[in-house]
Amino acid sequence: MRLAFGFSLAAAALAALAFAPFYVGPYQVGLLIGLAGYVTLSSAWALFSGPTRYVSLATVAFFGIGAYTVAALNEILPYPLVLLAAAGVGLGIALIVGLSTLRLAGVYFVIFTFGLAELVRQLVTWYEVNVTGTLGRYIFMSFGPEEIYWQLLALMAATLFVSWCIGRSRLGLALKIIGDDEVVAAHCGIDIARTKLALFALSAVIITLVGAIQAPRWTYIEPGIVFNPTVSFLTLIMALLGGANRLWGPALGAVPLFLLFEWLSANFPDHYSIILGLLFIAIVFILPGGVLAFVERALAHSKRVTGNAERVREPGTAEARQ
Repeated sequence: MRLAFGFSLAAAALAALAFAPFYVGPYQVGLLIGLAGYVTLSSAWALFSGPTRYVSLATVAFFGIGAYTVAALNEILPYPLVLLAAAGVGLGIALIVGLSTLRLAGVYFVIFTFGLAELVRQLVTWYEVNVTGTLGRYIFMSFGPEEIYWQLLALMAATLFVSWCIGRSRLGLALKIIGDDEVVAAHCGIDIARTKLALFALSAVIITLVGAIQAPRWTYIEPGIVFNPTVSFLTLIMALLGGANRLWGPALGAVPLFLLFEWLSANFPDHYSIILGLLFIAIVFILPGGVLAFVERALAHSKRVTGNAERVREPGTAEARQ
């Protein structure tokens, strides 16, 4: 019953979001595109990094790869095949990167993924300048922002559904065991390398598709636009704020942080990155498990206090005898 109610509520919310562009203006549609994009990015990031606790900063590398694939192929292939090609490129690079780096852990993995994003940006820049003779590319497609939003909304719904399915599967349990202790996971018979690689590749493909779907929004793209490291850091902060180990945690963190980012970038264009950095430090120290985990702990503590108070008031207790 509870599961059916949850699905009904999610379907109603998805339908309301799908009809939203008919009732709002162009600026609000732009905000909806950004919100859907970052909810999907943070949820995809949490697919792998949430249970395994591998902090990846390669988000923008795959995001930019998706955008540049669309820029390179949009005049050659039909749009559905362009998206399929972008997913294939993202999958191929994720498998190569995963096979060579997922044995790393801790700060080494963080440093490598950050370096990977910068390496991809530099390679794309070198290719554009030395091979094509230009730095950017134009994208001309026949659909507007509403179509981009609906595509992102569908991808967001699919990502959340996949996250829910994985969380209830043996794969999700295996990932949690790997995140707690890889030695224990190995003794339990879990194929650690294959499990991590599968989730890393799935996460990378979704992130690549977010970049590919959003590419037509800019019309003109260059490495500085689609390989902006802010994308990686915002995605990380959003997932951590809401709670990367909860289904709705990344979405809960993405919505307020994206709106805050928009307001800060408009009103404090020279200082918003400093404010975001301070916010990240605050989240790590004050809410290390995310907002949802903090709320759950607070509710559990409240129930314990209430239970203790009720037991004290029961007949036969010292207070009652007095």
